[in-house]
Amino acid sequence: MSARHVPMVLACAMLSACLSPNPPPPEAARLNLPQDWREPAQPLGRVDTTWWRHFDDPRLTQLVETALKQNLDLQIAATRIEQARAQAVVARSARLPTVNAQITGGREKSLTPLGVSISTAIQPEVALSWELDLWGRLNALSQAAQLQYQASQVQRDAAALSIAAATAQAYITLTSLDAQLFVTRETLESRRGALTLASDQARVGYISQLALTQAQSEFEAVEQSVDSLEYAVRRQENALRILLGDNPGTVERGRITALAPPEIAGALPSQLLRRRPDIVDAELQLASADLSLSAQRAQFLPQVGLSASAGRLYVDALDYDPLTVWSIGGSILAPIFNAGRLQAQADAAVARRDQAALNYRAVVQRSLAEVENALTGVDSLHQQIDHLLRRREILQRSLALAHERYRAGYAGYLEELDAQRNLYSTELAAISVREAQLNNLVTLYRALGGGWDADASNTDTSQAPSENTPP
Repeated sequence: MSARHVPMVLACAMLSACLSPNPPPPEAARLNLPQDWREPAQPLGRVDTTWWRHFDDPRLTQLVETALKQNLDLQIAATRIEQARAQAVVARSARLPTVNAQITGGREKSLTPLGVSISTAIQPEVALSWELDLWGRLNALSQAAQLQYQASQVQRDAAALSIAAATAQAYITLTSLDAQLFVTRETLESRRGALTLASDQARVGYISQLALTQAQSEFEAVEQSVDSLEYAVRRQENALRILLGDNPGTVERGRITALAPPEIAGALPSQLLRRRPDIVDAELQLASADLSLSAQRAQFLPQVGLSASAGRLYVDALDYDPLTVWSIGGSILAPIFNAGRLQAQADAAVARRDQAALNYRAVVQRSLAEVENALTGVDSLHQQIDHLLRRREILQRSLALAHERYRAGYAGYLEELDAQRNLYSTELAAISVREAQLNNLVTLYRALGGGWDADASNTDTSQAPSENTPP
């Protein structure tokens, strides 16, 4: 190509740079946030980042903080941050020139008209190459990698919130199992005494064999429940130790009755977008996918590269006057025919961006549902506990009356047995609902972001989409 053609080629390249903007995300990805919650929300405020301390159980606090230090999933997430940081450096370096030093040498023996000739040549040189980022392709790739690095930090924060919540809920479940096991053992001893009494009475014909078999059946059922709960306690201890990054074993804990249900500050639906790390992660993924799409579309445009090298050429002897050698040049690479490869790659980038946009909305909607469900559970579970406690008091009186009637001969043993059964099941239900109430509060802490704040964190989300619409 002659020199007079270069301006024409560059002009054509400039004109081809006027690509249309990226195609918009699908309409289905647009957010429509509610103004408020269906359920009455808690008073607005900030959630404490060490929210687990508000349950007033020092053992729970120790376990959660140990998990945040030692959990293996969090350590893996930390290595992903380092990986993403290195990849961001690689992407950023592509925008800068590369400089390489090399030395080439050789020794040759050949036959010439003058006879055998042996020559030695050594050529050290420095070479430079640089792709001019005229259309912003490399800059877009660099920004996309930087957003992935920021996303890896947010993912680590999301994992830490999940680990803290999982540890707290595992501890609550363990204390609930302890309470159920205690009640069941107490009930077993009561049933053992009742069975002894029923056996003596059946021997003298005071009660029927039907009543005796009922007492035997109830005793075996409760004894089986003890075995089942002991097995569940062991499994829960092992699961909690794994969350701590430790081997299976015993866990020190308190009682479920010592856990105080805390008051939690609420947030508006729109505030979740900056308070939940999983939502911010989805935003960053969407912004990164949009930049990757821009970079892929820039592949349709010519790529301009510059190259230069300079060195010295030594021939036959190092004391011979060396020859300075150099070169400088440029290249323009414009796609003409690639069998649809570039278009297919661009279509794939559009699909990935659309997936990220739809996933962003899905994460937001899932977060709204989690908060709504947890808010619903606050009042519902509190009312259930009140009903169960009142029912337990009633059944305790009912059991006392049934026992007196049975002792006085006004009722059969089955009436007392039925009262015992109802009281036992209600006591277990009360413990289970208490467990559900505490776990629901942990879920609400997690659903509200656990005190995490994108604006207060070290992660720069300036490239993230707005709160209402994806980019």
